Amino acid sequence: MAFSATKSFAIVRHLIRLVVLITICGSTLWAQPPQPPATRVDSVVEKIHGVDVPDPYRWLEDQNSPETRAWIATQNSYTQAVLKNFPSGAELRKQITQWMKIGSVSTPISKGGRYFYTKRGPDQDQAVIYVREGLNGAEQALLDPAKSGDAATSVDILSVSFDGKLLAYGRRRGGADEQEIVLFDVDKRAELADRIPKGSYWSAPIAPDKSGLYYASFSPSTGSQVYFHRLGTKSESDQEIFGKDFGPGFITTPTLSSDGRYLLFTVSRLNGGTQVFVQNLEQKGPITPIIKDIDATFVPAIGGDHLYLATNWEAPNGRVLDVDLKNPERARWRVVVPEGARQMDISLFGQFAGLAGKLFVEYLENAVPTIKIYEPSGTYVGDLPFPVAGSLQFGEKLSGDWNQDEVFYAFTSYAIPTCVYRYLASTGRQQVWDKLRIPISSDEIELKQVWYESKDKTKIPMFLVYKKGLRLDGNNPVLMTGYGGFGISFAPTYQMELFPAAFWAAHGGVFAVASLRGGGEFGEKWHNAGMLDKKQNGFDDFIAAAEWLVKNKYTRPSRLAIMGDSNGGLLVGATAMQRPDLFRAVASEFPVLDMLRYQDFLTGPMWVPEYGSAEDPKQFPYLYAYSPYHNVRPGTKYPAMIFVSGDSDTRVSPMHARKMVARVQAATSSGNPVILDYDTLAGHLVGLSVAKQIETMTDVMSFLFLELGMAP
Repeated sequence: MAFSATKSFAIVRHLIRLVVLITICGSTLWAQPPQPPATRVDSVVEKIHGVDVPDPYRWLEDQNSPETRAWIATQNSYTQAVLKNFPSGAELRKQITQWMKIGSVSTPISKGGRYFYTKRGPDQDQAVIYVREGLNGAEQALLDPAKSGDAATSVDILSVSFDGKLLAYGRRRGGADEQEIVLFDVDKRAELADRIPKGSYWSAPIAPDKSGLYYASFSPSTGSQVYFHRLGTKSESDQEIFGKDFGPGFITTPTLSSDGRYLLFTVSRLNGGTQVFVQNLEQKGPITPIIKDIDATFVPAIGGDHLYLATNWEAPNGRVLDVDLKNPERARWRVVVPEGARQMDISLFGQFAGLAGKLFVEYLENAVPTIKIYEPSGTYVGDLPFPVAGSLQFGEKLSGDWNQDEVFYAFTSYAIPTCVYRYLASTGRQQVWDKLRIPISSDEIELKQVWYESKDKTKIPMFLVYKKGLRLDGNNPVLMTGYGGFGISFAPTYQMELFPAAFWAAHGGVFAVASLRGGGEFGEKWHNAGMLDKKQNGFDDFIAAAEWLVKNKYTRPSRLAIMGDSNGGLLVGATAMQRPDLFRAVASEFPVLDMLRYQDFLTGPMWVPEYGSAEDPKQFPYLYAYSPYHNVRPGTKYPAMIFVSGDSDTRVSPMHARKMVARVQAATSSGNPVILDYDTLAGHLVGLSVAKQIETMTDVMSFLFLELGMAP
């Protein structure tokens, strides 16, 4: 049979491409992955509401037993044996190091003419607390955790006194939520003897006269209480001043007004519902309830003698109320920003503040945030001038005071790392305070939002990030993520460890973020549609997103991976169990996976209003129906899976990842590796050194690159 020159060239080209593919992912095509270590199986069967529920790996819940520790060590050895199959691991680590060592910078806090902020240079493992004397003053390091000689120690600013002379900062080791509170004399550059011992603290404002510190201490078993620590005394004698009437499931946050006259107590439940109390410190008045009996969410801000409340009370899309603190009776409340067509973001990570004599209100339109500015009268002033579709840095708030003109904010987008702006409310002008850079220009990256139908025909939006010129040939490696819980919205943002969108796009892939039900992208109705007995809706939304990407030729199942952390780890775990045929690889980080026992560990009791509890006979059936750990089916061809956790996660128990790995390893018939990436210092996404973050990210990306046939 004769071949034309064209056909001969095509065959040669095909063979070359095949050789390249084998070189890139030879371990996937040729090398047989090592077999996982055997795990002891127990015969534990628990009868729950008349149903026999096997729990063969319950013994792995005991984190400190010698058998569990030996098992973790064996699993980590197996993980490294699997990852060694990726031939370009060293090069990938080098590139990830370039992307993650860009540094970090926080939004500054301005007090007494001084500017306080945290910043990490490209060659530093942990952020340093800095101060500037005046806007253009030299950058001076106040607290550098590296000087302790322990790379696992990190520091963070909790509060600064009004005159800028006293600093309260948190010091933690590893990735634990718990931290120690330390007080620091800024003028003397010296720590005070005062210490608040290690614990979970939500806020810690310094008293206006610097006589002491207010702090909210949290415990999963008792909830949170507010204490006052008087300087120069032992913490054992700290006086509880508020919160004893609230039990588990409530978070109390104390904040001070900009002028120090009012102390505000906000009592919140994770699934919505707020109570607000105020104390006039100037008059030494009693703690007075402002909101106590309204089942709605309120986000407070004080300006002068007025309390402004962003709320969904009698306004599903949100509105702003004005309460005169001299006459706080409900009959006198007035609406200053009425409800509109756009959704006001009053979720845990939403933005509402009274700064520079104005109200800053965050809205979401199709999951894209804007921050609108209003006079206290309700007159619209304008928007914060975001350069592109993006959001404030994840976890950062607007910074400023009611009586100062300047406002700081940290802007990001999927291909734009942190850029801190200084905005002047009087003129509307802004300038860059500081910014970071990544190894790719945002001009090379396309950000697109698409809509698709979920199983029940609900329209769901999804962000897509990729390099310009993408070919829709069904062959692109796609990494998809989502969250869908606790009313939290996922807007375009840069956070390499959670949203490696630009990194993935730079390597020829598509990064997809689905705005699932259970989040807050469209208000409380959207949240309610994906919680409790409706949690399956979020999984259906995620599965439908994957199907849409395949149908529209962005990818195919053999080149589709999913990743998620915390509640997102539950998301990817559940969808992988329900549709193992749809994905090639799964990365589940710090996940919740045993939905029948989660409430018995660490902060689990707080999540019962969101998930429900197997202890309730009405809630047990739907939890059992989707619980990833309980829906592992022997003989199923599961995708390749990596589970990330560690001893220092004091929010989501690492027992979830341990038990799930053991069960999937024993059940899968696909031959795909199922591995555990476990670190004794790894915690719930906070406080880890850059070196540890690079190590974990390299493991996860090596695994995904290996399985999807990618090369750095």
